[in-house]
Formats: sequence, structure tokens, C-alpha cells
Amino acid sequence: MGGSRPLVAGVDSSTQSCTVVVRDAETGAPVRQGRAPHPPGTEVEPRAWEEALRAAVAEAGGLDDVEAIGVGAQQHGMVALDEDGEVVRPSLLWNDTRSAPQATALIEELGGPAPWAEATGSVPVASFTVTKVRWMADHEPENAARTAAVCLPHDWLTWRLSGSTDLATLTTDRGDASGTGYFDPVVNEYRRDLLVHGLGHDAVLPRVLAPAEAAGRTPRGALLSAGTGDNAASALGLGAQVGDVILSVGTSGVACAVSTTPSKDASGTVAGFADATGGYLPLVATLNAARVLDAAARLLGVDHARLSELALEVPPGSGGLVVVPYLEGERTPDLPLATGSVHGLTLTTSTPAHLARAAVEGVLCGLADGLDALRAQGVEVRRVLLVGGGARSEAVRRIAPQVLGTEVLVPPDVEAVADGAARQAAWALSGADAPPTWELPGTTAYQDDPVPGVRERYAEARERILERVPA
Repeated sequence: MGGSRPLVAGVDSSTQSCTVVVRDAETGAPVRQGRAPHPPGTEVEPRAWEEALRAAVAEAGGLDDVEAIGVGAQQHGMVALDEDGEVVRPSLLWNDTRSAPQATALIEELGGPAPWAEATGSVPVASFTVTKVRWMADHEPENAARTAAVCLPHDWLTWRLSGSTDLATLTTDRGDASGTGYFDPVVNEYRRDLLVHGLGHDAVLPRVLAPAEAAGRTPRGALLSAGTGDNAASALGLGAQVGDVILSVGTSGVACAVSTTPSKDASGTVAGFADATGGYLPLVATLNAARVLDAAARLLGVDHARLSELALEVPPGSGGLVVVPYLEGERTPDLPLATGSVHGLTLTTSTPAHLARAAVEGVLCGLADGLDALRAQGVEVRRVLLVGGGARSEAVRRIAPQVLGTEVLVPPDVEAVADGAARQAAWALSGADAPPTWELPGTTAYQDDPVPGVRERYAEARERILERVPA
């Protein structure tokens, strides 16, 4: 396999699609890539991910010349397997909020949020795997009883690429395991008592690999790296360092920071995740980000380019119009039953431009709250890297410094998650002590003065929702 310069592949199995990139293992230079869609919804048959992976690989020209493969995928999703390795039921994805009552029950049963934060670094919300297995135990006890193993989307895809059907060969990494709700990222051990508390019985869990450890090989001999969750993969793909905060405007909104110290936020705002290099990735996530922009564009009957133009036609603050974009409920704050709301609608602000600007500012205000929460946990914030599909919007880029109050760096339009998975594959292939250094030229800086009043008005509108919507 391969020629004089080895090639590696990275997979991004996200909520909406599968992307495969092929990179030069030494320099990270792009060679080719492919993409295929995933079915919509918050409950998906894992086979659909495998079919999309095959389609994306085909569009990328195949992987016969690739020497190592890494898989990054959406976090938290519950893949339940029976003793024969067959999928028990469709996977509940991270953005499926039906297990919100189970999250509440689990927290109460352990005596409140503090014991969870101490045990796992995070307080469970409906996104976490442990709440989903409890939902299955409560609502589908026959499926829970049949479940012999629980893994995550990236674990399952890596296992399928290996060709194995033996549950004992399932693997994961600490970055993705730290989002399950039954893994301690400080001592790097599963809390099986918490799994049993959720599922009702013990089960096979994937072996947790070291950052550069191989998971195995494909049937044709390509090395499989440990893989990781999408946020940890994105940080690796962007080459983020301590002091860097990544703001991702994707299906979800994410603020995560590379850190050398763990966080244990008993309020539940900051999740104390691990990264893909042996460090930590304290993270704040919202359910509503780029899809808010999709909804605004659809409501106004325009495309994203025009939505951006409209948003920039109106001064900061949108004349007092505020959009609180809880269109799918919300994770931060934990309001799964909330809906979106518009405040300050007047004859003056009843224009497409005002609504466009308010939608952009609403998404960014949620992310700004995430930055504040990270700082409150002692996280150093030196640089902000703006990524994700929503970061392609010129309005998002230009308005971000006004809302966030800091310089914003926008890396080139790269596939950060897939690139991170490829970089991890190159690391496993090399056997080096650290991942290879890949240059990321073309980063653009956006600067502006913070605009007083924007976040204050958003906070007032958000508090009105907190007063009337049950957590």
C-alpha cells in the first residue's frame, strides 16, 4: 500500500453527513475527499452511517492506497448491541431530548449534581449516553435486557471497519468515553456502577485506547487509529493549543477549550470532557446554532448569502429585537421543553433585516455565555477560533467580535473533524510521541469593539424563558 509518501484518511461521521478526507501523512496536504448524507432525525439506524461511509469513500476515490484510517463522529449517541453484535434498536443521537426526565432522575438518585461532577467531570443532560440507556431501561426493558454491549458512533464504525464481530474487540478513546456519563477522565476508568445504575445491568464497554494507540487493522491491512468524538477531533484537526477556545457554529453550538487541568462544574454548564491527546477539553454545548440560521433563511425566503447581507444592513443590537433561539429545546441552559422566542418586535423592527441580525446575534450570545462559563472554571482564553458551517457566514464572522468582545480567528474552510481524525491516524502510523505538525495557512482575523447592550438585552429575554419553562 501507498507510495513514497504515506497517505492517511480521516472520517467525520456527523449528525447530518459523512465526510472522508485523504491527506498526506507527513504534511497534511489534501489529496481528495468525498461526502454522503445521513438520514434526518434524532433516532437513526447505525447501518445508515456505514452505508454513508461507503458512499463517501467511493466519492473520495477509494482507500486502497491509504495506510491508516481514523474515525471522528458525533458524541454521546447510544449504540446498543446484543451478544451476537447485532444492533438492538436504532441509535438515540446526542440531540434526542426524550431522556430529559431520566437525566433528572439520575441526578436526584445520586444525591444531586455534585456527585456526578466529581465522578465523571460532568452533570448528565439528555445528550449523554447514560441518560439514553436509562430511557431504554424505563421504556423498552426487553431491549435493555437484550443489550450486551454499549458503544458510541465512532466506536461502532471503527469496529465495523475492522471486520470484527467480537464484542471484546470494541475500542474507544478517552475523549469520546468522557461524554458517556459513566467514565472518569481523570483516572481514565469506567464507572461501571453508573452504567449499571442507568442500564440496569453491566455490559461490555469498549476498551479505552491511548491517544496514539491503534484499534486494529482493516481486512486489507490499513491501520485503524483510536478515533474520537467530533469536538476532540476538531481540536486536533485545528492544532488547538492550551489557551485556544474553539467556537463551533454547527448543528450544535460548541465552546470548548484545550486545557491541562480537568474541570468539575457542579452547575452542569461546563462538561468536563477529555481531548484526543491526553489532556482535557472543557466544553459548553447548545442545541441551537447553524440550524437557527437555516430556519431564519427559510422564514425569510432567502438563501444564506442573502441572510448574511440582510443581517449586516442593520446596526448592532437590531434595534432592540432579540431572538432567543431555543428552536429544539436547549441543553445550555438545560431547557429541553423550551421553544424559540422573539422579543422587542415593533413596527420599526418588523423587517427581514432586523430578524436576520437578531437571529445571528442570538446564536452568538449563546456562545458568548459559553465563553463566560469556561472562564468561570478557570479556563484560559487567549484565542477564539470560529469554525463550523455557520462560520462561513460573513455576518457571523463580522458580528462575532461585537458580541464576544474578543478577536475572532477564522481558519480556512477545512474539514476540521475529518482532518483531526486523519491527523490521529498519521500519529498512530508514525508511532511518535506527539501528533504530526500540519500547517493551517489562510487564517483570517476579525476585530471590532464590543457593542454594549446586545448581550444584556439577550440575557433579559433569556431570563424570562427561564422563569416560565421547567427545566
